[in-house]
Amino acid sequence: MTFPIKAVILDWAGTMIDHGCCAPVVALERVFEQAGVPISEAEAREDMGRAKRDHIRAILAKPRVAAAWAETHDAAPSEDDVTGLHDEVEPMMRGAARDCARLIPGAADLAAKLRAEGVQIASCTGYTRPMMADILPLAAEQGYSPDVVVCSGETIEGRPSPLMLWKALVEIGAWPAWACVKVDDAPVGMGEGKSAGAWTVGLAASGNGVGLDHDALFALPEQERRRRIDAAAADLRAAGADYVIDSVADLWPVLETIGARIAAGERPGL
Repeated sequence: MTFPIKAVILDWAGTMIDHGCCAPVVALERVFEQAGVPISEAEAREDMGRAKRDHIRAILAKPRVAAAWAETHDAAPSEDDVTGLHDEVEPMMRGAARDCARLIPGAADLAAKLRAEGVQIASCTGYTRPMMADILPLAAEQGYSPDVVVCSGETIEGRPSPLMLWKALVEIGAWPAWACVKVDDAPVGMGEGKSAGAWTVGLAASGNGVGLDHDALFALPEQERRRRIDAAAADLRAAGADYVIDSVADLWPVLETIGARIAAGERPGL
């Protein structure tokens, strides 16, 4: 029998690579510091998952950052500032992403299982195509090479709109969307999947919500580790996730459950 799920659409940082989604934080903190307006890690992480231009725009719109920018630059932040910061962050992101391109434990095994079951693998990312240039071959060397990659800027709007996900499905010829699953560590990724009409699975431990690499996370006392993961899981559920798990290492049993629900005539969100 053919597996009922046609495609799985996976995010990158915090989902398949870069446990803790650390690379974007490093790059954003650097570029804002160079601009004379340092930002905190929390400010860098709050809008994670959006296209990088949208992410920078959201940071500049924060009252504290906007006030600091106006004081430093004698003018409120503008679209020209968004463009300037985006142009500067791109090479920084490329370097940081390359340094954080290790696959999350279980990612390669998941990709192999999906291939064995005939499930197509697509990906969407808030990274631009140049930011992905080094990541793609490094991920392939570790056992992960999706059928299609849709990057920030390649659709009119990014997350939480469904356009990147739809573009990915068009390119691999997978339909209907209710036979596909969106997997992401960020609430905006859940919004993307829901808007597209796909099933959604949130990843609480490996992503931006906790914000720690694998070793740092498991160095925490168990109670504190669970507290942080539970808080990230609550945010993903609030964003509409159909399922929430710790990482892609836990994904296959959930896909089997979703597959059984599809076969039984169920649809996401019902």
